[in-house]
Amino acid sequence: MKYVVLLGDGMADEPLEELGGKTPLEHAQTPRMDALARAGQLGMVETIPPGFHPGSDVANLSVFGYDPSRCYSGRSPLEAASMGVELGPKDVSFRCNLVTLTPHAGRIYMSDFSAGHVTTPEASELISTLQEELGDEEFQFYPGVSYRHLMVWRGGKDKLKFTPPHDISGQSIENYLPEGEGADKLIYLMNAAQLLLKNHPVNRQRGLNGQDLANSIWLWGHGRAPSLPTMAEKYGINGAVISAVDLIKGIGLYAGLDIINVPGATGYIDTNYRGKAEYALDALKTRDFVYLHVEAPDEAAHAGNLKDKIQAIEDFDREIVGRVLDGLPALGDFRVLVLPDHPTPVARMTHTADAVPFILYSSRGDCPASSQAEGYSEKAAKGSGLVVRQGHKLMDHLILERKF
Repeated sequence: MKYVVLLGDGMADEPLEELGGKTPLEHAQTPRMDALARAGQLGMVETIPPGFHPGSDVANLSVFGYDPSRCYSGRSPLEAASMGVELGPKDVSFRCNLVTLTPHAGRIYMSDFSAGHVTTPEASELISTLQEELGDEEFQFYPGVSYRHLMVWRGGKDKLKFTPPHDISGQSIENYLPEGEGADKLIYLMNAAQLLLKNHPVNRQRGLNGQDLANSIWLWGHGRAPSLPTMAEKYGINGAVISAVDLIKGIGLYAGLDIINVPGATGYIDTNYRGKAEYALDALKTRDFVYLHVEAPDEAAHAGNLKDKIQAIEDFDREIVGRVLDGLPALGDFRVLVLPDHPTPVARMTHTADAVPFILYSSRGDCPASSQAEGYSEKAAKGSGLVVRQGHKLMDHLILERKF
């Protein structure tokens, strides 16, 4: 038996007036997911436990089968694992975004949480400068992908409060700076980084090109290294993770899974969808399980770009779901779980903690068919009457074949 999770990050949304009261997922042309919803089991799942911030870290831990209330220690430590950065028991890791801040009327605004999707080579130069000028035995900066990077505070404090930068797009940052023990040191680093980045050659060239400047860092998502049982220990299976995002790769590494890097996988709407599907099918020839993650719908929603979000959903349906489903029968019996991790409403440009629609399908026909479902959407899934309250148990239904 082969087990596959196909996850479209942030696909779920809210009804929009410009779509006639439909959500982007309901409006998009998704024939493969619609057919799968009618042939398999359709329902809603709560991936964000009560009291948790609706981040991709918490949501994906749930989808992987881990209870965040027992194991969650922060987002950045998961990304550190993917980047090969070792954390000691007293070290605290931070997500270090490159962002665009813009002054206006005496205030500073978060104008772009991704610094115009700064390229990885450009970002590497910027983070290298920060490490050279600000790095020491206490603080170290590590380059990641595009705007997503890492800072480690050796022997640092973790009783701190942060706000994700994508939650304050277009807002003044003055009420969202780090708070708590040691926050003064972090604010100093953020201010020092602004001075270093303002006239950096990379930003001078971006300015000449009319692009957003990566003129500041934003620290958030902190935590210490977690302890998780592997998928082999939990389920007796081996597997792999395919994603362009360090967070997802990091969870995969803690889960004891192989990380498969796909050429052209960007984490945005221009990602190599087809390559991800082909690499997934190839991985399943020698493995039991694949977790295939696509970031594009989430990124489009954070940017408030409805057109791109719909395109990302349709590309996910055709190039990921369609191609994987076409190739799976040649590998024998299989079970597939299709879902988002959390909603990312375009109108809000940030995550919400609402339940998300899922499809569970088995090639053996042992998942009750949702024959009355119109297709795959939030409305159809709610209409099924099936709600999984503890999201981390959904993986048991996929792999252990537990009944709802």
